[in-house]
Amino acid sequence: MKMSRLAAFSSSLLLGAVLALTGAATATAAPSALAVDYVALGDSYSSGVGSGSYDSGSGSCKRSAKAYPALWAAANAPSSFAFAACSGARTGDVKSGQLGSLNASTDLVSISIGGNDAGFADVMTTCVLQSEATCLNRIATARGYVDSTLPGNLDSVYSAIRAKAPSARVVVLGYPRFYKIGGSCAVGLSDKVRSAINDAADYLNAATAKRAADHGFAYADVAGRFTGHEICSGSAWLHSVNWLDIGESYHPTAAGQSGGYLPALDAAA
Repeated sequence: MKMSRLAAFSSSLLLGAVLALTGAATATAAPSALAVDYVALGDSYSSGVGSGSYDSGSGSCKRSAKAYPALWAAANAPSSFAFAACSGARTGDVKSGQLGSLNASTDLVSISIGGNDAGFADVMTTCVLQSEATCLNRIATARGYVDSTLPGNLDSVYSAIRAKAPSARVVVLGYPRFYKIGGSCAVGLSDKVRSAINDAADYLNAATAKRAADHGFAYADVAGRFTGHEICSGSAWLHSVNWLDIGESYHPTAAGQSGGYLPALDAAA
């Protein structure tokens, strides 16, 4: 296992002090002891859908240079960075197609996953296009899935991550609440519907946090960081429904990635 960053930093300070006292210090900088091998997994919230600046080589995965994993890598200069997150990914997709970069040397893993399993895209389509009653029924179905099936899916992918990266710190990031409640909003959804959608996001986050904790992973909440920046807030870090680019709907903007997700990873990494 690699030396922790804090321990490495303390050791470098001690070494510097010893060299100075013995007259052995030189002008040559010591090699960095803070090297980190970082792998970013997950769905569109991790790939950066909605933030633009997509890597053309990532195709439909739509990995963005403005997504929080790329921003963290740019700021911290890890010794290696594998960006595997992909738009539309479910837990099964992570297991089958995103774990190849994990190994015994991996120090840090980040992941957001579960929203697609629970059908959140279909929830939002239903709520925007259909009646309030139909919307609320669809939300109830999604919550039932979170109770009955999602925990097992999360356990499976988390266990697979730990098996391939036994020494890594794994940070599981949650999802924001979508709407500010109260006042007028161009989306046209009632406060009852908006509250139900927000509550469903909280419900998904709570289930995800519980599974992460049971696997010894860190959970990074982003809902609090997006408070005041929800859709209808006047300073939104989330796209509302976008009929010209439907895939960007209900995803973080570049500001949501840098102001919401990146600080959450920083705090937990």
